[in-house]
Amino acid sequence: MKEIKRIFLVGFMGSGKSTLGRRLRTEMGWDFLDLDDVFEEKFKVKIKQYFSVHGEDAFRIAEKEVLKDVLDKERVIIATGGGTPCFFDNMDVMNNNGLSIYLKLSVDVLIGRLSGGKQVRPLVAGKSGQELRDFICAKLQEREFFYNKAQVVADAEVLGVEAFVQIIEASGKLI
Repeated sequence: MKEIKRIFLVGFMGSGKSTLGRRLRTEMGWDFLDLDDVFEEKFKVKIKQYFSVHGEDAFRIAEKEVLKDVLDKERVIIATGGGTPCFFDNMDVMNNNGLSIYLKLSVDVLIGRLSGGKQVRPLVAGKSGQELRDFICAKLQEREFFYNKAQVVADAEVLGVEAFVQIIEASGKLI
C-alpha cells in the first residue's frame, strides 16, 4: 500500500482547492498550505504583481521552485495554483511525492464561482459573461490533459469533505 505524506489538490481556479484544503486540515489534523501563499511569502510580492513585472515564464519557473520547496513537508495538504500542474514536470513531481486529486467542475459551475470574484483573479478581471465562458472553455481545454494525470479525479460538484477523506484513506497509508 502506498504511503501518503502529502496531498496535492489540483484544478481550475475557483474549483475549491483552498476551501477543501482547509476543511481537510480540520478533518484530518494535517497542515494546510496554499501554494500561492507560499509563493508570496517566499518572494515577498503578490503573484499579480510578480506576474505583471516578470511575465508568465518567470512566474512559472519560480512557481516550480516553490513546489519543490514544499516537498520537504509531511502530513500536509497543498492547494496548487490552477496552472501549476500544466508546466514543466510539475504533475509528475506531485504524483511521485504524494496523492494528487483533481477537483473537477463543469464550466457552468466555474462560471458561477468566478463571475463573483473577477476583481480578485486577474486572469478573469473585466471579462463579460460570454468572454468568461470562452476563457474558461479555452483554458480547460488546454489544462485538462494535465489535470487528468492526477491519481484521483473527483467530481467536486457532488462530493463533500467526508467523501474526500474516504477517498484519501482508500488511496494509501497515511503517514
